[in-house]
Amino acid sequence: MGTCCGSRKHVSLHRAPWLLGLGLLAGCALRGDVRKVELQVEALRSELSHADSARRVERDSLARVLAAVQATLSAEQNALVQIRGDIRSDLQTVQQQLGSLQELTGQSQQRLSELRSRLSNPAPVPAPVDTTGAAGAAPSPAAPPTSGPGPDQMYDLTLQQYRRGSFTTARLGFREFLRLYADDEHAPDALYYVGESFAAENPDSAAAVYQDVVKRYPNSPRAPSALYKLGLLAEQRNDKAAARTYYARVLAGYPRSDEANLARDKLQSLGR
Repeated sequence: MGTCCGSRKHVSLHRAPWLLGLGLLAGCALRGDVRKVELQVEALRSELSHADSARRVERDSLARVLAAVQATLSAEQNALVQIRGDIRSDLQTVQQQLGSLQELTGQSQQRLSELRSRLSNPAPVPAPVDTTGAAGAAPSPAAPPTSGPGPDQMYDLTLQQYRRGSFTTARLGFREFLRLYADDEHAPDALYYVGESFAAENPDSAAAVYQDVVKRYPNSPRAPSALYKLGLLAEQRNDKAAARTYYARVLAGYPRSDEANLARDKLQSLGR
């Protein structure tokens, strides 16, 4: 019995260091695993932190984009409101201008009617007074009544309207004159003044009339005037080539006209 107990004690003492080593190794392994877990947790936290930062950046960027879109929409809305106001104002202006135009048209028609009435009913010519003084002498016969206004009277009355600035009325009067007296000596002047009545408000219409003056009355003194005016209108359109052509036609066709010197100066300034 004593030997057996002693043998067991010897074995226990022999195994004690080994068991202690296993315990220490188990403790070290446990601490290593814990450290790995801690490192993984830190890495995960870092990744989550980076992910949160990226999300914050995306949120901030999205917020800026939304703010820019809202600002753009607000600006466009304000622009639409402004455009609506401008359109409403323009419509009111157009309505006022239409009203003024209708009024001017009515006035022009009234003036034309008055002009026609004056031309249709000229003032009576007084009978000549007998200056012989002879008793019982027969009075001189009265001049025969005129059947209507002559071209000179009609042209002079219409020219008065033009010089007063009543261009619309004068234009109608000159066209009526051309309809009645197309072959009269004043016809080139009447057509030229039709173009002049358009010059300020409608240059294209004025140019068309000036062309008609040159075509219909090439031998009239108004032909070089019309060509020169066509050159001026071409310069206003910044069409220098056309302007030079018109001025050259003045010099070639009407070298002794007053417009020839003006056309020569224009060609020099434009550079021939």
